Amino acid sequence: MLKKKLLVAALASSFALPVLAADAPYTVASNIGIVTDYIFRGITQNVAKPAVQGGIDLTLSNGFYAGVWGSNVGWITGSGATGNASLEMDTYGGYRGAFATDYSYDVGLIRYNYLGDYTPPAGYAKADTAEAYGSIGYKWISAKYSYALGDFLTVPNAKGTSYIEVNANYAVGDSGFTLLAHYGKQKYKGSSADALVAAGFDPSYSDYKVGVTKDFSGYVLGVAYTNTNAKSGGYYTYTSGNGVTKDWGKSAVAVSLTHSF
Repeated sequence: MLKKKLLVAALASSFALPVLAADAPYTVASNIGIVTDYIFRGITQNVAKPAVQGGIDLTLSNGFYAGVWGSNVGWITGSGATGNASLEMDTYGGYRGAFATDYSYDVGLIRYNYLGDYTPPAGYAKADTAEAYGSIGYKWISAKYSYALGDFLTVPNAKGTSYIEVNANYAVGDSGFTLLAHYGKQKYKGSSADALVAAGFDPSYSDYKVGVTKDFSGYVLGVAYTNTNAKSGGYYTYTSGNGVTKDWGKSAVAVSLTHSF
């Protein structure tokens, strides 16, 4: 119940943002969904368990936007933190537009917040992370670059850690089907990452995803296969509830159902 109250409160707070642009026309869009496995950059975020997710976006007619998005997660306590950190709440804002014919761009900032009272394992930081990002797209394909501004998902002193990705979303005529493809490269920087490499464990990795979605009158059903070349052990290993050691970045199939309104 507490998690639900926090999620509702955070989503509602985004409606205060139109005051910053008093007379500018704007639109507000919401989304809610469930997924059998919340996977972020190829890594499971909820210990390979289902997640409920939702968000609200505010978009001004001049191209500026802001939003908030939330999901339950299990990776923080699953990786050895003590306490409770089962809710991710992301806040973001930026500017998007178009140029020439069929080209688009998007620049902004995002903050990944992990709510709860928890203590990370020795040598690690809190999970909260801030990134700057920029992307450029042509028709149904786009490339995006994200740059960490400080600690990165429990890795301290990780400013400069980056993620570059290429995404394709191809709509198949008027069928309601969309084909998805993704490739990304997570590259860690900073003293903590250097120490991991010196100890024989490089946390940097690549990931890819292929999938398909089908729109059923506003309800989008999707299935996707993901995999990574993240090394086993160290940063990408967790112990399940029955004591079995598993990899965060193993191959996985996730099914999702989302609705926007």
